Amino acid sequence: MFSFFRRFFQSKIGLPIFLAFLGLMALAFVASDLGNTNFGGVTNTDRMAVVGGEAIPISDLTVSANNALAQVRQRNPTLTMPEFIAEGSLDEVVKQMIDRFAVGQYGKDYGLRAGENLVNSEILQIQAFQGLTGQFDQQAYLAAIGQRGLTDATFRRDLAIDLIEQQLLRSAVASPQLPEKVARQYAALVLEKRKGEIALIPSAAFAPAGNPSESQLTAWYNDNRAQFIRPERRTLRFAVLGTDTLKVNAAPTQAEIAERFKRDAAKYQASESRIVSSFVVPTEDAAKALAARIRAGASLEAVAREANFTASRSPARTREAMASATSFAFAQAAFKASEGGVVDPAQGTLGWYVARVDTIQRAPARTLAQVTPELTEQLTTEKRAAAIADLTSEIEAEIDGGTALAEVAKAYGLKVETTPALLADGRAFGQPQVQIVPQLAPLLSTAFQMEESEPQLAQIEAEQFVIFEVARVDEARAAPLAEVREGAIAGWKRSQGAVLAKQAADRIMAKVRAGTPLAAAMAAENKPGFEREAINLERRELLASQRQRIAPPLVLLFSMAEGTVKSLEGPRGLGWYVVALEDISTLPLDQEPNLVTQTRQQLGTALSDEYRAQAAAAMRKSLGVTRNEPAIAAVRKRLSGEQ
Repeated sequence: MFSFFRRFFQSKIGLPIFLAFLGLMALAFVASDLGNTNFGGVTNTDRMAVVGGEAIPISDLTVSANNALAQVRQRNPTLTMPEFIAEGSLDEVVKQMIDRFAVGQYGKDYGLRAGENLVNSEILQIQAFQGLTGQFDQQAYLAAIGQRGLTDATFRRDLAIDLIEQQLLRSAVASPQLPEKVARQYAALVLEKRKGEIALIPSAAFAPAGNPSESQLTAWYNDNRAQFIRPERRTLRFAVLGTDTLKVNAAPTQAEIAERFKRDAAKYQASESRIVSSFVVPTEDAAKALAARIRAGASLEAVAREANFTASRSPARTREAMASATSFAFAQAAFKASEGGVVDPAQGTLGWYVARVDTIQRAPARTLAQVTPELTEQLTTEKRAAAIADLTSEIEAEIDGGTALAEVAKAYGLKVETTPALLADGRAFGQPQVQIVPQLAPLLSTAFQMEESEPQLAQIEAEQFVIFEVARVDEARAAPLAEVREGAIAGWKRSQGAVLAKQAADRIMAKVRAGTPLAAAMAAENKPGFEREAINLERRELLASQRQRIAPPLVLLFSMAEGTVKSLEGPRGLGWYVVALEDISTLPLDQEPNLVTQTRQQLGTALSDEYRAQAAAAMRKSLGVTRNEPAIAAVRKRLSGEQ
């Protein structure tokens, strides 16, 4: 699509119409929440909402928002809380919290319970709460929930709600079937084709030439600080312990080599192993008869095949290994036979063996002198591993005891290095050309959870370790106006131009509705920089590009009625889109016989989610929900850094 679509995605803020379109295609019907009303004068600031008489603590909102942001950061490590809120995600967190409490309270009202024993049994099964022995560890449990900002009481409460929800809704929403008539309606949408035009009326075309006054710029910046949020940065100090720095004496002595030779003397004695082809028959008489045929000159494989058995060839085995794999009697018989000879039938666990010795491999005894190079390498590896383990344990003990990284590095002759300020994805802030030190890449997620000046030791490879610490934390916050002054001035100009661009878009739409072609209506404005693109697109082409974000003007085009024209605001004051839809046509559904079946399968999961959402909406309405909007707004401001 044309260039100004791409510019739309310079913002991380999604448009409601985009979400609405995806919701339409995923069967996410909008359910009205009739119970969500304001507190009407109640001034309690310790609760976020009241659901059926049960209060949701306002502190839970902060914890839930932080946990939700942490999950999103697994895909987008540099996302900040203000950006998270600007995308509307905090509103979704509030809704999910209310829904959870509503489902839990509704279940309790109808006699469903999650008793203490049931909650305990669920906790005991969670692997994150188990210690090294595989058993529940109280300290691991408290540490894990503490990292999420939860207490034992709140975690148990939330777990009980989950268990009640399973009892109440699991069977109701499991594997629903989308009715064929509904599936046909959605399948028909895929075959829809729309023809129209999309134009961009850029704010830059109407932006003032002069700069704003200081008061104007400051006021605009304060209202748009979220556009200038800098993500959290961390500066790390580290020292690498590699093969060049891990200097340990691992050479074995002659006495150690001799001792190991003595300990493993059986390995170096003369040995014999045999490769045997065999098959198993049920009775001794059958085994003897078949063995006689093989001795008479028939092939073992042919005899096995004629008797409806399958012969197999074993790897080379010693007498002991063969006895373990088959039976003692068979191993004894196999080691009495000559090479190429037929083994006397012997009984095993599954029947009687018919076998032939294919190959006999004999290894002579080896002397101490002969195995010294092998033992030297083996002992060197073992001693080096033990020495490195002792050294790293010693270093870790010093770190745990409070010794500073610089002191540890000095004591062991290590070089301490400092990174530039790093983002959570490893990029150097403001220095795109700087590459992160490879040894630190796997440690970033840990580093962004550590406190300052608390060094840790981590193993990177077999013989490579890193001692690292957080030297400085720069919290995510808006940059000072002085540092982003040029960007702020450009933003102010765009915002001023956006007002006039909206007026121009309204004039253009009025003319198009009156019958003037879009191109002529744009030309009448006599402004540079306007862009226009003709669209002739099937919905299936749009859906095929879902791996990439669909441009919201296109989403709007596929949501409009035929013959209408609408406007859509671009992000960050970019301008206004004018979208004119000329024609809608649909291919016959009969030409796509498999499309209805595919639609039913693809929308099955969405239907389950829809049933759950509808059930939650009905429960909210039944219980009654009262939201404390002032308290929610206060949390929003605090998390956004506005207060």
